[in-house]
Amino acid sequence: MKQFYKLSVCLVLTLWLVACGSPKDVLYLQDVDPYKMVPIEQNYEVIVHHDDLLAIMVNSRNPELAMPFNMPMVTYQLGTEGQSYGTQRVLGYLVDPNGEIDFPILGRLKVEGLTRNQLKELIKSKLIEEDLIKDPIVTVQFLNYKISVMGEVARPGSFSISGDRITLLEALSMAGDLTIYGKRDRVAVIREKDGKRSILYHDLRSSDIFTSPCYYLQQNDIVYVEPNKRKAEQSDINQNNTIGVWISVLSFLTTVAVLIFKK
Repeated sequence: MKQFYKLSVCLVLTLWLVACGSPKDVLYLQDVDPYKMVPIEQNYEVIVHHDDLLAIMVNSRNPELAMPFNMPMVTYQLGTEGQSYGTQRVLGYLVDPNGEIDFPILGRLKVEGLTRNQLKELIKSKLIEEDLIKDPIVTVQFLNYKISVMGEVARPGSFSISGDRITLLEALSMAGDLTIYGKRDRVAVIREKDGKRSILYHDLRSSDIFTSPCYYLQQNDIVYVEPNKRKAEQSDINQNNTIGVWISVLSFLTTVAVLIFKK
């Protein structure tokens, strides 16, 4: 009887250890010295690509002078049947395949390859040079800057980015982090640029990700987290039926067996 009980306990502990896995497979940035200051070599700024949708606003002390250069605001009706609400959004300039936009009065402008600040300065200088506005204030925003995260993360999906940049680690955080089934050493960034597609893999356990050309994500990048071997083997089983469920079942059977043999 005692041998049976000990055997059951050993089986439960073994399954629990298997379910937990090794910390070396889970921890991020294992080779980073927490007390060492490391200079940031990359000074990334998002640049304009074709198919980007840009919101460009021009302001001046004299609003009438700036009015012809601004796109109108439009109202979108959102919601479900019976409940709807309107949201306002400025119309944007779509960058064509040639990397140009058609800007009021100034005509066609080559914008592809410019940063937000460079584009602001370009429009500002042209307005002053052509004596259209003496004191222009120009703002530029990306309306369709988004990235997608898929694979073994808690909340896969597409995410809109409001700032100038987003890192690979920030994107994974927005997606709820990797699940226990995600391979920390096989995180891919899929990128399309200049008519070519590239896939670069990263090991989140290493600080090498900070020097990766894909550490700062670009528009429409896709982050894919590969499943580990354990998840692949369980692909035909519902995610809820994990080892934890089997541990509970075995614990229950062990308790029943102990009560029976006690008699």
